[in-house]
Amino acid sequence: MAQIRAVLSALLFLLINLVQRPAYNIVNVEAGHEAVLSCPYLFKVPLLMATWKMKSSTYCLLAYRYDNNETRKLNCSERMTWKYSPDSDPALRIYPVNLGDEGNYTCEIVSSEGNFLFLSSLTVIVPPTVTLSSNRSGVAVCQASAGKPAAEISWMPANNHSTEKEVHHPNGTVTRASCIDWDSSMHPTVTCLITHPATNKTLSLNLSSSGLRKSALEPAAPFATKNLRSTPQHEEPRAVELSVVSECVYQNHNPRIMCMDS
Repeated sequence: MAQIRAVLSALLFLLINLVQRPAYNIVNVEAGHEAVLSCPYLFKVPLLMATWKMKSSTYCLLAYRYDNNETRKLNCSERMTWKYSPDSDPALRIYPVNLGDEGNYTCEIVSSEGNFLFLSSLTVIVPPTVTLSSNRSGVAVCQASAGKPAAEISWMPANNHSTEKEVHHPNGTVTRASCIDWDSSMHPTVTCLITHPATNKTLSLNLSSSGLRKSALEPAAPFATKNLRSTPQHEEPRAVELSVVSECVYQNHNPRIMCMDS
């Protein structure tokens, strides 16, 4: 008899924890796009109230009351609204998303069946600005500026002597650069591959036509970008012109990295 009571007590404990434990959702959205945070309500009885609480860069409260058909917003951005009618689907819509929206979001639903919590964690992804440049000393620089998370950089043909540096910016973005001393006599074209959750790109630079490795008496020129081809994933190659590495991809940021001396 004691064993049966112990088993029943254990089952009751597990059931209580399963009922009270809130559901959890992880959402990754690219900056500038739309984020939709779901708050599923599966009961047939009408909900009495739905509330979103946001702990991102600021505290925000968005609520709906069924009895008064009333919505309230406290300290929330105008970019945060209900995706649908909150009495049927209280999903939260954020558009356009920016880095300040990152954080934890809690949806609470009150109905005659009880109170229910649904948690969401929002992560904002920022695609980097990518460039491939070279100087007269034969140094090629592939740079992914102000991305979140940091982009991965690799070279073709594979090179084990690259030098990488990165800068972490106050807003959470990262600028990463990879530099190699390229032998244009063996491989006239240098190609770098940038891999990032928001975008994958291939940049190629013809070093033989860039006037590299001139006389040592000539002063070294600043990094310049010539004959650059950018091939985004799933697109046909096309000639494009990219400027010298941006001095200010984000305001108050200077993402330019000098991997090695010119």
